[in-house]
Amino acid sequence: MSTPSPPCRQQGAAKLTLANYADGVLGWNRAILARAITLIESNRLDHQEMAQELLARLLPYTGRAIRIGLTGVPGVGKSALIEALGCRLTADGHRLAVLSIDPSSVRSGGSLLGDKTRMVRLSADPNAFIRPSPSGLVLGGIARKTRETMLILEAAGCDVVIIETVGVGQSEVSVASMTDYLLVLMLAGAGDELQGIKRGLLELADMIAITKADGENVSRAKLAASKYRFAMHLLHDGQDVPIVTCSSLDGSGLDEIWRIIVARTRDRERSGALKAQRSAQAVKWMWSLVDERIHETLSQTDSIRRVAEDSERKVRDGVLSPVLGAQAIVRALRWSGMRDAGCTEELAAKAGG
Repeated sequence: MSTPSPPCRQQGAAKLTLANYADGVLGWNRAILARAITLIESNRLDHQEMAQELLARLLPYTGRAIRIGLTGVPGVGKSALIEALGCRLTADGHRLAVLSIDPSSVRSGGSLLGDKTRMVRLSADPNAFIRPSPSGLVLGGIARKTRETMLILEAAGCDVVIIETVGVGQSEVSVASMTDYLLVLMLAGAGDELQGIKRGLLELADMIAITKADGENVSRAKLAASKYRFAMHLLHDGQDVPIVTCSSLDGSGLDEIWRIIVARTRDRERSGALKAQRSAQAVKWMWSLVDERIHETLSQTDSIRRVAEDSERKVRDGVLSPVLGAQAIVRALRWSGMRDAGCTEELAAKAGG
């Protein structure tokens, strides 16, 4: 007699229907939730179609979480702070999701995806869900499907979603386009702190936290906080941005960080600013998807790809200007769209195609 497979293996091997995915997500089945996110991240056409149907079904259950972007230089203690703060939140009855974006290798395209190993306690918490994802060489410190994944997690009942980005850089302001609150972590005692300010990022920062403020580093952290407080006062035209010191080791400052985030979120909810911000983010997301689809069309449509490759070759050889090359590609895109709509070449020519 053959030995039956363990139930977990049978479930993992089973093909899930759209209803299975939706029920599993809404019922906080973390195994199905993980598979739903994998479906979202898949590049297969049939998976993409099913993922969009799933998102449409779950959309009424989204939008109820506090969305926090968290960034900082490598070694600042992002994972340690998330685990320390996250364990406090789940102990208070919150359901927490962490989207941890790992940088992809420029050479191989791979990622380590090791954040769950750095948050051992939180990974084992039944009210927490940690999902490491590769950035896929996407600028902005976020993964390609971060927005869709965040919606899935909100539908699953997560009332706090933290997006941990790959590090600090001018391109990372993208995380502010999908979160309600941007928390920037900084180190003290690592040289001139003010030299570490990235203007584009800190103009969007809602709070700066000086980490590792424990032991002999407490005085350095307080000094760094005073410097950042002065700099941010100037950068934000006299408006004060909260500057706090904290320690993931002894827990100091963590309650203050959460209190400030909650107070700011409630104020913005009452004023309508939060709803307006999320509406603007949704529109920006739509246009970013338009750009993405255009680039996909360039590579997936043979006639357009040939024009694009020919234009690229001529621009590289210096026989065609970049402007004329771009115009040739746009004409090919326009004609392809008009042809799909049933237009003849004569009508396309009259329309400027």
